[in-house]
Amino acid sequence: MKRRRFMNRAVLGSATTILGTDIVFSSFMPKGYQPLILQDPNPFEMFNKDKGMEVLNDKPWNIEAKAHLLDDKITPNKYMFIRNNGLIPENIDASSWTLTIDGESAKQQKTFTLSELKSNFPQYTYQLTLECGGNGRSEFDPPAKGNQWTVGAVSCATWTGVRLRDVLETVGIKDDAIYIGYHAADVHLSRDPDKESISRGAPIPKALQNETLLAFKMNGEDIPIAHGYPLRLVAGGWPASVSGKWVNRISVRNKIHDGEKMTGTSYRVPCNPIAPGEKVKDEDMCIIESMPVKSLITYPKSGATIKIGNQLNIRGHAWAGELEVSKMEYSIDFGTTWTICPIEKPFNPLAWQHFSAAVDFPKKGYYEVWARATDSKGVSQPMLLPGWNPKGYLNNACHRIAIKVG
Repeated sequence: MKRRRFMNRAVLGSATTILGTDIVFSSFMPKGYQPLILQDPNPFEMFNKDKGMEVLNDKPWNIEAKAHLLDDKITPNKYMFIRNNGLIPENIDASSWTLTIDGESAKQQKTFTLSELKSNFPQYTYQLTLECGGNGRSEFDPPAKGNQWTVGAVSCATWTGVRLRDVLETVGIKDDAIYIGYHAADVHLSRDPDKESISRGAPIPKALQNETLLAFKMNGEDIPIAHGYPLRLVAGGWPASVSGKWVNRISVRNKIHDGEKMTGTSYRVPCNPIAPGEKVKDEDMCIIESMPVKSLITYPKSGATIKIGNQLNIRGHAWAGELEVSKMEYSIDFGTTWTICPIEKPFNPLAWQHFSAAVDFPKKGYYEVWARATDSKGVSQPMLLPGWNPKGYLNNACHRIAIKVG
């Protein structure tokens, strides 16, 4: 009886699409019954993900990549992490999708169809880095609550859409506007229609940034359903939670947006350092904005073996939120000495940057290759875990891979 789960008729109506065939005798099914084939969904097939991805949660879906899967300069869908807070909306009809701009600091309320957004505003394409604020949470001790991400909740795809600033300027923004907040069509886990799963936002300067998009394409194709089809807010360089999926309304606020997951400890860190495990008052927590400098070795896979006398070619990506990475280094002696390696300029602002190096080893044995990036303000990644915080955000410790030289 444990497997006898139930579903509503709206979900059943889309089941034939998932199965690729009709459900014979579906009219005789008990009301709300869920066919066995749908009770244990295969996320790799559902979302076109590589089987090497790691599923952290299925209610809601949270899936991350392994470091070596992120080797592409532009992240394909199959390797892109999924971070959801609620249930993916069902029965989406892009032809009837609308976006409403409202709020106390909007000069008017105005609604646009998706077709109007595409035809009435210039379209832009950018490579934009999106990273979950909790990427690396699994390393914190004492453990922090939330999905235990390792290093794979980051991506840099190409996003195509219209600039949010162009849409906001058409509607008009009052002088007292300080924030925007998004609202979306995803469903709260309780299925309560009056509850929002997540409703975050950003200060007006970020909303008006050239690279902040209302996107409808990812890597040149319609955005996959798990990543926000048919319309997603994309604000690179900040926690990916600012880049709301399935967006259907944006409010222009005269105060810091107070939507779901904008208060308490959600996407906030202590304004001042604290001891591990220490409790922090809400008023002493600061909203995460630009993400910290970070890097990732994507080749080779950790655990690689090479022969003595051969060089090891490594490569990877580095990023620094709103800033650029100005220097990239690697170490093979646990951070005692560092060697500078070349790093490319970003394709555009807020895109990650690519580095590579040929590494020599002095003798046989076990090594670790550590990577360290430094941003344009001179701030470098810490070698080990940075300051503890209640939700395990902003772990930007040096990434490292294990190598055996024989």
